[in-house]
Amino acid sequence: MEETKRQEIEQKIKDTIQKVRPYLVADGGDIVLQEITEDLTVKVELQGACGTCPFSLFTLKNGVEQAIKREVPNVKEVVATNQ
Repeated sequence: MEETKRQEIEQKIKDTIQKVRPYLVADGGDIVLQEITEDLTVKVELQGACGTCPFSLFTLKNGVEQAIKREVPNVKEVVATNQ
């Protein structure tokens, strides 16, 4: 992938994470971008309450992943590195 395009995608992902972060923080958690792979799998670390919450997978897939895919439709998936 062209470096300029990759940087653009990475920035959109970071911006989207910043938009959803306040909702996680409000519940005692947080999220940190760890890596974006070549196939556009986004790896994140869920922290605080989000790292141990039984609903964290639901939050990740139906909240974070959907928000990121709205902004960057070609993202394959969002996975938690600490799950």
